[in-house]
Amino acid sequence: MTNEGTDLAQMSFEQALKSLEEIVRRLESGDVPLEESIDLYERGEQLRKHCQARLDAAQARIEKIVAGPDGKAVATEPFDVD
Repeated sequence: MTNEGTDLAQMSFEQALKSLEEIVRRLESGDVPLEESIDLYERGEQLRKHCQARLDAAQARIEKIVAGPDGKAVATEPFDVD
């Protein structure tokens, strides 16, 4: 199952990754007709972009380390502070 009917915005990273892995498995099997392969590829690309966006958002939330003059960490602040 590739969760084809599931809205990407509602999918967690883990759900999207599992769906993407299933698509890759099906495509690699070689048992999928051409038209379905194209549809699966398109869905896979959407899932890949969704996963990447989730990873980027997670990275943006990670605190960055603020280094002092000696190069040692002196504090942290949110990565996405305006």
